[in-house]
Amino acid sequence: MPADSPTARFVRLAETGRPKLALRIDGRPAEALEGDTLLVALLSHGRRVRDSEFGDGARAGFCLMGACQDCWVWRENGERLRACSTVVEAGMAVLTRPPADYWPMTPDLAAHLSRAGGES
Repeated sequence: MPADSPTARFVRLAETGRPKLALRIDGRPAEALEGDTLLVALLSHGRRVRDSEFGDGARAGFCLMGACQDCWVWRENGERLRACSTVVEAGMAVLTRPPADYWPMTPDLAAHLSRAGGES
């Protein structure tokens, strides 16, 4: 964790002997241990899992079992992942904010934009 980062929300107390895996969080290098979920990796490197795309601020997970929608993060290609139930893979790169082109052009969105003259 960089020296200017806030204190991590999670502190590892046990199982420290598992192999380390390298990943990237928002473009920055990070480490996790084999078997960690993304939620553990994210909260071991900072105080939040993600920022809400709807403007209500930082989120840190809620149910921790894949039911609440609070821990969505993104791969760099836009694929959404639940941080609480996705196991870290070596070389994984995740974003805690949606990629700029995240909202896909669906048929209903295209129709709406054409009716609105290209503006929404």
